Amino acid sequence: MSFKNTVLPVQTTLQSRGRLLDISKPIVMGILNATPDSFYTKGRDSSTDGLLRNAERMLNEGATLLDIGGATTKPGADIIDASEELSRVIPAIEAIAKEFPDAWLSIDTYNAATAREAVGAGVSIINDVSAGSLDGNMLQTVADLKLPYIAMHMLGTPKTMQQNPTYTNVVTEVRSYLVEICDRCQQAGITDVIIDPGFGFGKTVEHNFELLNHLHTFRMLGRPVLAGISRKSMVCRTLGVSPEAALNGTTALHMVALQQGASILRVHDVKEAMEVVRLWEMMQEEL
Repeated sequence: MSFKNTVLPVQTTLQSRGRLLDISKPIVMGILNATPDSFYTKGRDSSTDGLLRNAERMLNEGATLLDIGGATTKPGADIIDASEELSRVIPAIEAIAKEFPDAWLSIDTYNAATAREAVGAGVSIINDVSAGSLDGNMLQTVADLKLPYIAMHMLGTPKTMQQNPTYTNVVTEVRSYLVEICDRCQQAGITDVIIDPGFGFGKTVEHNFELLNHLHTFRMLGRPVLAGISRKSMVCRTLGVSPEAALNGTTALHMVALQQGASILRVHDVKEAMEVVRLWEMMQEEL
């Protein structure tokens, strides 16, 4: 069945490795960067011990998912090979999985080889900023592993994506792209797909706000929607602040994302995001 011209009920559970994750209410994904050059580094430690401490703090603050990445995807970043990426992420995944065996871990990677090795170390979800465009083996690898897959829209590559990104209609073009990706995932045999419009990945500030204002329309695909807004340029450039000073703006936009139907918030600051979720839930009870 094709997803084209079809409105489906939004999926509310994810299955992975014999476990079921309930996403009928919004959940928070904490970002763990095992990279030496992340765009936001204040208070972050990319060593294994540092990532383990941050993982504990995020879980205590209410994170449902922890997203571990070893390849920088900020604008202008080069593609790295799987061997370099694996050397950064595998020790951290193994340590976190051992210390917190019930935690849901995802690997933020565009390399199929990294995805496969990360699953062996304890990962339950694959988060791919390229939706398979940077590694032709990715979709089949995820299907073989029988894991949930986060597919994101990106214009070009991290190296080129912010070089004059242009759309006729950013909402319809990004949504159409994700419809096609959902079809490809289904054809490959991937059951659980989360869609991510890719805030900041080949978009101007104006594009990002247009996508946020129409995020609810992505739910017509029947897939959970992930919003990755945390401390990004749409906050920083609008307010004239650095990523380190962008928490307040990020928190404000997280509420908008939830009101627009986001199922997952991918964040640097779990405590504040969880407060937004709790306030949003209270608003729903009063409706």
